[in-house]
Parts: sequence; structure tokens; C-alpha cells
Amino acid sequence: MSEKKLNHVIGGEHVPPASGEYFESTNPATREVLYSAARGEAADVDRAVQSARATFEDARWRDLSQTKRGHLLRRLGDLIGEKAEELARMETLDNGKLLREMAGQMVGLPEYYYYYAGLADKIHGDFIPTSDRTVLNYTMREPLGVVGAITPWNSPLTLTTSKLAPALCAGNTVVIKPSEYTSATILRLAELALEAGLPPGAVNVVTGYGVEAGQPLVDHPALAKISFTGSTATGARIASATAGRFIGSTLELGGKSPNIVFEDANVANAAMGVVAGIFAAAGQTCIAGSRVFAHRSVYDELLERVTERAARIRMGDPLDEATEIGPLAFADQQEKVGGYVDLGRAEGARVLTGGRPSDGGGLGGYFYEPTVLVDVDNSMRVVREEIFGPVCAIMPFDSEEEVVRLANDTEYGLAAGVWTSNLSRAYRMASRLEAGTIWLNTYRAMSPMSPRQGFKSSGVGIEHGTETIKEYTRLKSVWVNTSEEPVADPFVLRS
Repeated sequence: MSEKKLNHVIGGEHVPPASGEYFESTNPATREVLYSAARGEAADVDRAVQSARATFEDARWRDLSQTKRGHLLRRLGDLIGEKAEELARMETLDNGKLLREMAGQMVGLPEYYYYYAGLADKIHGDFIPTSDRTVLNYTMREPLGVVGAITPWNSPLTLTTSKLAPALCAGNTVVIKPSEYTSATILRLAELALEAGLPPGAVNVVTGYGVEAGQPLVDHPALAKISFTGSTATGARIASATAGRFIGSTLELGGKSPNIVFEDANVANAAMGVVAGIFAAAGQTCIAGSRVFAHRSVYDELLERVTERAARIRMGDPLDEATEIGPLAFADQQEKVGGYVDLGRAEGARVLTGGRPSDGGGLGGYFYEPTVLVDVDNSMRVVREEIFGPVCAIMPFDSEEEVVRLANDTEYGLAAGVWTSNLSRAYRMASRLEAGTIWLNTYRAMSPMSPRQGFKSSGVGIEHGTETIKEYTRLKSVWVNTSEEPVADPFVLRS
């Protein structure tokens, strides 16, 4: 990707920023500038929302059959599949994730659009029986209007798709504010939406910073809903703003997920699950299994396996097939991760491996070594707060009751992993753990068909599956008098 200027996509056109200002995006592996993106502000957001609203009210979109909406989504999925290699490379350059991981995501991404394409004409209401046979009551599900989507940098296209596909499926129009660190692929997605036949204004993208572009989007009076993925602190501010205006919000927020290994687990498999849960994507996922609890009888073996593999993880160029972990996405993130490891040391934690920034084998990017912390407990900040980096804390436990208490002793409730060969225990743990997603003898499995929800400070609302359609529609109850008799005078008593 050569250095260039990228403009907003509004109403099907590439629109320069109202201010005329741009900001730079860099390759986190090398710190080289990739491109400059439009620095959006309230005027750009207003133009995008107005465009989305006009399209929502246009009969060409409003009256399009649900089946035909599905056809458009399927075509968009096809185009993403055709451009998978291009999109994967763009995301790797933008956020530093491994090219092979991004390629895998891009190959699977069309499935999200195919799923919601098939669901588009399955959105319907119900017939409600009434005590009066001459009165008909039925319900309808209608689109909300303009949906705002504020999306993160760690998996830009995948996490944007989790919002865009169901929103369009339900008949809404969308304004996306991508992370300022990863604008390129979201702008490309808007271009592909036009190519797929979606009307101009159905998918709009305003790039820029959160305060300058994200906040005006949240505050825009014509907005019907916000869907946000990001930090818990930002999610709380969005929830407060939307609640005050009585509009909906879907919030996928932070996590500090427990990964629990019992004494009867296959320890070799569990160790690989721990490694995948925290070191994949350099730990930059909200579902990262950053708190590892191992039964005391297998603690030493698990610790040895995880530490040995962590020490061998190959850092380097994310475009290289041999690389196993790439850089963190930007300088502040590298500083944050290092700060937490230093804090852990100050709290009494011991670093078994890692614990230092790296130049990625001479690339000079924002790398940080895969890190294993021990001599930690649930009271330490390094265990309680989300680090969003390749740092795991491993702790022993002695009983099921104890580990349930420890696992649930957190403000978060996004995900949890359990490793055991005892089916009864697996069932009990799935019921007792306070998390929206529970993995048993696996970690990080997901599908567009499977709903996910955060508990506690990990968010509100549902993404994926059929349930998410309720997040993007409103319910209307319709009453019809079918009687041909004159309407009775309401002030005349009837016997």
C-alpha cells in the first residue's frame, strides 16, 4: 500500500474532510507511514447521517423486498471473498496482525454476509390470539433507521461486519466510524458495498478520532442506535449518552477472561488452549484468556508447557509465514503493556518469560515479548485490569468451589474456558461461570450463527445469531377491527 490520502465515503462518494485536515496511519511493524486519512468532525458526521437517513427513507431501499436485500448481502459477501487476499494484506499492514490470521478471517468473512442474507426474509412478526374473534392483532418488526457503528482496530473488518451485516439485513442504513488506527479496510468495505449494488448512502464511513468524529456520531439527533466495540470506559459514556435520548445501544466491551485447567484435563491440550487464548493476535482481543487457573496437581506441568512454548514464539514481520506473533498495534499500546508488566513486578509478580519490549528482529516496530507472570493473585491490578497484550497470569487452585469464586471475582464477564474430562463438571462450570461465552476443552471458537453477549462490565446486547436481529429492529403491535357492525357508543352501557 503506497502512501496516499483516503477520504470519507458518504452517499456513495469519496468526500474530503470539511476541515481539510488529515491524519497519518502507520505500519506498526515498521513505524512507516502507510496513508493519510480524512480527519472527520461534526460536519462530516452530520453529512453522513443525513445521507444515511435520506437513503433509509428512499423507496428504492425502504420498499426493497427482504429477499432482494438478502441478494445484495450475498453479493457483498462474494466480493469480499474475491478480494480476500487484498483485504488481508491491508489489515496486516494497518494493525500488525499475522497475514495468515487475517487471510483466515477474510476467507471466513463472507459466511457472515451469507448467513444474514439468508435471514433477511425470515424477519417477521406474529399473529396474537385475542378474546374477541372480530379483532385481529399482529406484530411487525421494522428497521430502526440510521445505525451508528463505532469499531475497533484489532479485527476491523470482522468486528465491523458483526454490526453491518445484521443492520443491513434488517433494512437499516449505517454510518461507520472506524478506529483511527485502521481506516483503510473499512473504506474499502464501503466501496465494495456500492459495487455489490447497495444504494449510495446505505453504508457511509467517516474516519477520524473518537472525540472529534465518534462523539458527534453518538450525539447526532437523527441516529436511531449505536453499536460499539471497545473499552468499557468508552462504552459507559456511550451508554449514558444513548440512555438519555432513549435510543438503543449494543456494547461489546472489555474482558479479563478465566481459562481454567482441572486435574483431569489433558494438560497438553490445555496448554495449547492457554497459549492460543492469550498469545494469539498478541493478546489484543477482548476474549483473551489472560487469567489462567490451574489445579495445583497439574500446575507445574501446565506452567512448564505454557512457558516453554511462549519462549519459542517467533516474533517478526507479520507478512512472513514463519512469524507467530506480530507487533502491538501502536506505540501507546506497547507502552501500556510494558507499564502493566512493570506494575505486576512492583506488586510482587515474577516474570517467568518475556516481560520486555522488542524491536521485532530489527524491524523497529511496537513488539512486546509473550509474557508469563506467576506469584500473582486475584487482588493484583495486573490480574484484575484488562491489559490487551500478550501477558498471562497463571495461578493455582485447590477445589472447584474455589476456582468458581476466583473466576467470577471480576467486573468482567465476556468469556471463559474450562479444560476437564469430567462431563458433569463441564456442565456445572458452564452454568456457574458468569460469562456470556463458555468454551469447554477449546478456546476462541466462534460462528456468525452463535450469539454472544457480555455480562457485567463486558457489555450489553447480543451480536451474531438470529437474536441480534432484535437489536436492529423495533416491534410494532397492530390491532384491526374486522367486524362490519357499527361501532358502539362507548358511553352506552351494554348488557
